[in-house]
Amino acid sequence: MSDDLSKRRLGRGLAALIGEMDQPLPVGEPQRAISADRTVPIEFIARSPRNPRRHFDESELQDLAASIRQHGIVQPVVVRTVEQNRFEIIAGERRWRAAQLAGFTEVPVIVRDVDDRTALELAIVENVQRSDLNPLEEALGYEQLIAEHGYTQNDLGEIIGKSRSHVANSLRLLKLPDPVRDMLSEGSLSAGHARALVSTSDPTTLAKTIVSKGLSVRDAERIAQNDIRSQLDPVHARKPEKDSDTVALERTLSDALGLDVAISHKGNGGQVRINYKTLEQLEAVCRLLEQRG
Repeated sequence: MSDDLSKRRLGRGLAALIGEMDQPLPVGEPQRAISADRTVPIEFIARSPRNPRRHFDESELQDLAASIRQHGIVQPVVVRTVEQNRFEIIAGERRWRAAQLAGFTEVPVIVRDVDDRTALELAIVENVQRSDLNPLEEALGYEQLIAEHGYTQNDLGEIIGKSRSHVANSLRLLKLPDPVRDMLSEGSLSAGHARALVSTSDPTTLAKTIVSKGLSVRDAERIAQNDIRSQLDPVHARKPEKDSDTVALERTLSDALGLDVAISHKGNGGQVRINYKTLEQLEAVCRLLEQRG
């Protein structure tokens, strides 16, 4: 099977290969068990060393374990056979871990006989589609598919249903130093914050400032832009960042208008700059000002 055909098959046949696993049920609909191929002793199942998901929140696992004790395992673990009576997880490691915490000795499984490449592809795509990966795990998964199987960013975008720019922005996160990547994995720093820091002179220090002060992504982008301008023209670097009251007022006005607003003070006066991208946005601002008048 050609590489292109394999990638197209993966995009179309994901649900057929792994089933409609871990999809949220509509509000108010009772949970229904998904048919398993068989039950397998937990000790006969091993996690995949290539699973892109590395972090499993302990409190969430305990909550899932409590649910499993009461309702059982509603969604089987998807596995593949690696040797006689031995299996490797493709999807559902979190359920497998929680079942152990719940004291279960067997789990229901759906067996999919796929090769190493397809198992890796399914593991990455399935996790990304369910938003189970943190931004760094997602980026590492993309990098793994590109490095090991020659995917392009366009290939990945088509398969996971996201834009090429989304894939490119995810991969940029891998340029960050380890301390910033750790903050990203822990969730103290968002992907938006982290992307703003990629081209700065000292991402680690700036990241610590963002976390300690609880700055927004917009604040992070402003700090990063100032840092980048300083690198390009240190003699004419911009003045220190605005005081917190001005930043808060800019944010309030931006939220009210739905547009970027910048305030600059000059003595007792100053300027308010509203940035718009379309004439429709300008007209909306004019109508709002006329109404207030």
